[in-house]
Amino acid sequence: MSVIGVLSGDIVASRDITDKRQLRRAMDTGLERLETTLGAVGMRFRGDAFQLAIPKAQDALIAAVIMRASLIEHSPSRQQMWDARIAIGIGESAMPTVDDFVNADGEAFVRSGQGLDDTLSRGHQRLGLFVTSAQPDLDLLVRFADDIISHWSHNAAEVVRLSLTTDLSQSELARRLSRSQPTINRRLSAARWPLIREFLDFTRQRLEALA
Repeated sequence: MSVIGVLSGDIVASRDITDKRQLRRAMDTGLERLETTLGAVGMRFRGDAFQLAIPKAQDALIAAVIMRASLIEHSPSRQQMWDARIAIGIGESAMPTVDDFVNADGEAFVRSGQGLDDTLSRGHQRLGLFVTSAQPDLDLLVRFADDIISHWSHNAAEVVRLSLTTDLSQSELARRLSRSQPTINRRLSAARWPLIREFLDFTRQRLEALA
């Protein structure tokens, strides 16, 4: 077994969402993006929950940010923003295949599932990291990042998601989205992208050391 990352998530206020089909489509899009970019294996449950295994534990926080950005990006309106609570478990577990994912088990799966049920489901926090031993500094950084992500607009989430899943420059992003480069820069600034990027770089290094 190796040290992997597991994301367990559920949609915030899913009972209030009327267009369940569009929500499921948005969730599946996020899962497919993580499979393509990070080699993730996972599935959606009950239409409003999901679980993913990430082969490299250090990529787990990046995966969570991509998934949340993808959901926010596909939200139907500013009045109804889609988002997810995501508990990240890090630990020794066998990396499952798609066919045997429902039987997957191990430290990472247990920590992720318990983190979602025991911690995130009881408060306002939407992102949590659960590892072998307490990491107060990482927990604090995760809460700061969580607060920033929770206030993203559709446009901010879209440019962050593209920045994390492609190698496009700002000028290339502008051409792809048919917007000016200053507009892309404003959206990245609104998303606090420089801080999020530094947060992801730092936590990646820390998780790599833990692994």
